[in-house]
Amino acid sequence: MVKINSQPVDASGLSLQTYINNAGYNLNHIAVEINGNIIPKTKYKTTQIADGDEIEIVHFVGGG
Repeated sequence: MVKINSQPVDASGLSLQTYINNAGYNLNHIAVEINGNIIPKTKYKTTQIADGDEIEIVHFVGGG
């Protein structure tokens, strides 16, 4: 089990890219941090989510 945005999620073993796609996030409007480290978008496909990871996904919102 992992925590994504403070919620328990069963995503262990998935790549970060797979989780993001399955969850419906827009890659152009997010930043991802795993265990306190910001993950570059170029690493999403090769970054595996492991049991115990704490992940934060931040959405960017435009406006005026």
